[in-house]
Amino acid sequence: MRYRPCEVLVAGLYWCHSSLRDYTYNSQVHLARALDTLLDCAYNAITALYHYSLFCMALRLVRSPYILLIILARSHLIIKKRYLALNFHSSNPSQNWLLTPSDITMPATQDQGMTYAGAGVSIDTGNELVNRIKTAIATTKRPGADATIGGFGGMIDLQSAGYKEAPILVQATDGVGTKLKIAFALNKHDTVGIDLVAMNVNDLVVQGAEPLTFLDYFACGKLDPEVATVFVEGVADGCRQAGCALVGGETAEMPSMYADGEYDAGGTATGAIKHGDPILPAKDSMVEGDVLLGLPSNGVHSNGFSLVRKILEKQNLDFKDKAPWNDSISVGESLLTPTRIYVKPCLEVVRRGLTKGMAHITGGGLLENVPRMLPDSLASEIDVTAWKAPPVFQWLQKAGNVATTEMARVFNNGIGMVLVVSADKASEAMFVLQEAGEQPVQIGKLVKKDDEACVLKNMESWR
Repeated sequence: MRYRPCEVLVAGLYWCHSSLRDYTYNSQVHLARALDTLLDCAYNAITALYHYSLFCMALRLVRSPYILLIILARSHLIIKKRYLALNFHSSNPSQNWLLTPSDITMPATQDQGMTYAGAGVSIDTGNELVNRIKTAIATTKRPGADATIGGFGGMIDLQSAGYKEAPILVQATDGVGTKLKIAFALNKHDTVGIDLVAMNVNDLVVQGAEPLTFLDYFACGKLDPEVATVFVEGVADGCRQAGCALVGGETAEMPSMYADGEYDAGGTATGAIKHGDPILPAKDSMVEGDVLLGLPSNGVHSNGFSLVRKILEKQNLDFKDKAPWNDSISVGESLLTPTRIYVKPCLEVVRRGLTKGMAHITGGGLLENVPRMLPDSLASEIDVTAWKAPPVFQWLQKAGNVATTEMARVFNNGIGMVLVVSADKASEAMFVLQEAGEQPVQIGKLVKKDDEACVLKNMESWR
């Protein structure tokens, strides 16, 4: 059978385009646009031959299997033009040449407009969440802040809060970190909100500031009102413990930004110091012989979880397995124990003038956080046998073969807050802290600095 050259040319052009497009998935935009032009040329040529072929078939002038090929080729090109619309608005335009099952959907028309919900963001779900959390948020109100939400910003009346003159404002911002991974795994979200507040307000109080307000930020790929509600209820719990009002926040639903069932959270706390009250640390008043008091932690708190998870992975432990350091509870439940909030006990010693400085023991551990409150001329000397660390730390060190120095600069190892007090006021400070519900321990003293800013004695006892 003899074929017309034009038929062979057009068929070859079409199959050339089909082959070339397989190599353009990662090409530059200009190559994709060049193939777009090729596709248009092929479409126009095949359309002309399509009508010519129908005419010839009607007159029985041509009998060629390539007529069927031309008809099929034109049909395929129509599909390509209709469903992909030669769209070059994606981040990788060359991918628009790949026809996948997800592309075979009817395009939006004037009668079928696109919606925000269809794009993955539900305003109605966001409104539902606001209604769910209003009651919990209202429980955090305090003088100067009524803890109502729905406006464009949170407010605090400083005079009603007890500050007749403009105070010094102190702000802190922080997150929970990869501890959230455990909350995802266990579908347990009621404690990490407390962690979020603790990580911020504990940083305020060490400067002598009273926490007044808190703002939270909750970001996810798809908003689950149940999960978000439980999380915010935890934030409200933390705010009540700290005595600050939850005056607002932001819930961001961002499709494709987070894995299903996961979220991230951040928070910002604002506190105040009255003019005339001490701003801590009072480095100029610190001297050799000042006493270091430690307030116990109740576990890992919210730092070092990337290392914790690596150790668990090495030991083939799941978050739902029994904790090797406490067989009455699971690994995950133990690790989700929330960070302690030290605000109220610490404010008591601040208001009574019993402390010269405080350090919140977070990332960096004792080795790096205690020196932050000290003058350059002094160092802290701490005896680690003065307290009994929670058993989780000994297990982590052994299971991960973690060096004692590394333990000291990653974890709190049982001490979540350190205070500097004068030797002659140590007993009074301990009594005040005990009255506030704390169990303070004298863990060391200030000494003249030689090389190291924090000297940990008897670290071999951790092994």
